[in-house]
Amino acid sequence: MTIPEFDANTFHYASRRELVYGKKGMVASSHPLASQAGLEILKKGGNAIDAAIAAAAALTVVEPGSNGIGGDSFSILWKDGELYGLNSSGPAPARMTREAFLEAGDKIEPHGFKAVTVPGVPAGWAALNQTHGKLPLSEVLEPAALIAEEGFPVSNVVSQAFERTFTILKKKLETFPELKTWFDTFAPDGHPIQPGEIWRSPGHAKALRLIGQTNGEAFYKGEIADAIDQLSRAFDGFIRKEDLADYQPEWIAPISTNYKGYDIWEMPPNGQGIVALMALNILENVELTSKEDPETVHKQIEAIKLAFSDGKATISDMKYMSETVDQLLSKSYAKARSELIDDQASLPEPGIKDQSGTVYLSAADEEGNMISYIQSNYMGFGSGAVVPGYGVSLQNRACGFTLEEQHLNVVHPGKRPFHTIIPGFITKDNKPVGPFGIMGGHMQPQAHLQVISSLIDFHLNPQDALDAPRWHWDEGKKVSVEPEMPLHIIQNLIKRGHQVTITPTKGLFGRGEIILRNDQGVLIGGTESRADGHIAVW
Repeated sequence: MTIPEFDANTFHYASRRELVYGKKGMVASSHPLASQAGLEILKKGGNAIDAAIAAAAALTVVEPGSNGIGGDSFSILWKDGELYGLNSSGPAPARMTREAFLEAGDKIEPHGFKAVTVPGVPAGWAALNQTHGKLPLSEVLEPAALIAEEGFPVSNVVSQAFERTFTILKKKLETFPELKTWFDTFAPDGHPIQPGEIWRSPGHAKALRLIGQTNGEAFYKGEIADAIDQLSRAFDGFIRKEDLADYQPEWIAPISTNYKGYDIWEMPPNGQGIVALMALNILENVELTSKEDPETVHKQIEAIKLAFSDGKATISDMKYMSETVDQLLSKSYAKARSELIDDQASLPEPGIKDQSGTVYLSAADEEGNMISYIQSNYMGFGSGAVVPGYGVSLQNRACGFTLEEQHLNVVHPGKRPFHTIIPGFITKDNKPVGPFGIMGGHMQPQAHLQVISSLIDFHLNPQDALDAPRWHWDEGKKVSVEPEMPLHIIQNLIKRGHQVTITPTKGLFGRGEIILRNDQGVLIGGTESRADGHIAVW
């Protein structure tokens, strides 16, 4: 088998879900309506890339607290025997400078129009569709437009995002009057949408159809661009229509490391995927016994700490990085870093010195195409600014920059900020194994490490790998764990000096999807039990 070996009949963890198998096509996402939208496009003759776009567009409707049309995206796809990467994250507008932020205060505020960078999602959809899709973009986006137009019953998970944001933004409204656009769009009756309540967004449907009919031009050069420009000027934002008109996503080669015979692929910086690869390189140099051995968890935590400390010091827009990817992924450097791991929790420092709202989905088709796709507004609903009449909630990715003048990631016009969202992909012997991803801010490389280790080191099947209790390294020696984490592991981590907090907050630990294809062409899917995860299969 090219896929990691596992016993499909053995379940190591109590799961609300079982593995899903398919042959003609599979779409895995965090919401049933989104997965079904993707499957609908597959059945109309679209391929996996079209299906992923359809599901992604639907997620902007059904999970607006996690992503939106006004966000960014990254993709890794396998098509026609090749692996491709698309960076569709936007840069800082021309007026967005360090000095401009400092005039308003000493930090980059997460709310309001000043936090809005150029959105990349619509351009990403168009680029994927035009380069690798089969159906017109207008047809691919129509299922999502219909959901927005006709409305859908909100789930408990989605309702919680509405309620959380309602409470947060209510306190910020006086300081950031543009947040009224959020309340007008997402709480028109003056209260958060409740579970089971029907929510409609005709403006959202209009925006999706305009984007589809114009292959994204309406968003970057047409009437939606005009509306964004007008709103930004009204609320002292930096973004202008010319920033939108100048934007193009970038096709770029993914980066990889070989972990015990499997090539694990991530997108290169400005994303944090390289952190997961660095951590896997470190982990490869230490002995792991069993999945539920406390020493295994300790070593994984220490590996991610070391990788994050280097990532924080070096990751920026690739054009500004002095350390190359090859240097950061050096096996000899990883070996040296691994020797810092002992039996106690550490406070890691970077070995190289240098001058969280998201949705993830994956899709596969009968032709052999597979795609790993992620998009986000950041911090839930992003900036809290929504374009009236179009339902477009705008991201706050300027928060990915720093105002430290000498830091590689300091804000600068035309520069992409540090990005948390990362899609993953596995190959073996130059053959596709499949896409994987776990959304959730800085949890993402941590979850990538845990899931890959579960699949490859401990032979868990995809569903068990997703269901296994997760840990989250917070900072320093602080670690959060899920309540399902075995008690003997928690007790041992405390003895080793980790400051452990047990938290029931599911969102902290990410939400993931996995699709693998075996040598017989059978698709094997696992989805997230911490959310409304759903696999639509054909």
